[in-house]
Amino acid sequence: MTMTDPSFAFLQDWFAQHCDGDWEHDLGVSIATLDNPGWLLRVRIEDTELEGIEAPWTSSEESEHEWLTWRSTGLAFEAYGGSRDLLRLVAAFQAFATQHGQAVDEGG
Repeated sequence: MTMTDPSFAFLQDWFAQHCDGDWEHDLGVSIATLDNPGWLLRVRIEDTELEGIEAPWTSSEESEHEWLTWRSTGLAFEAYGGSRDLLRLVAAFQAFATQHGQAVDEGG
């Protein structure tokens, strides 16, 4: 799994489609590290076609270092995962967005 993985390409394309000169300044996508250690992915879905779509916490724990939990508040998609699970977080967003009808044209 690399940064050229289809899930990363999906996230890049989804982000690019929503950049309109305003959205990316106040909303957008953030990736951060956690101190347990792990990753946080937050995708602000306000002012997008995904706004208002809520999903309860969904969790998967394979081991102490391999875990994933995510939800959608209707305003943000939030995912947390283990130190080697960044791709899984991005793939969870892709699955969420795809399930709710968001198709992204690759390459722009």
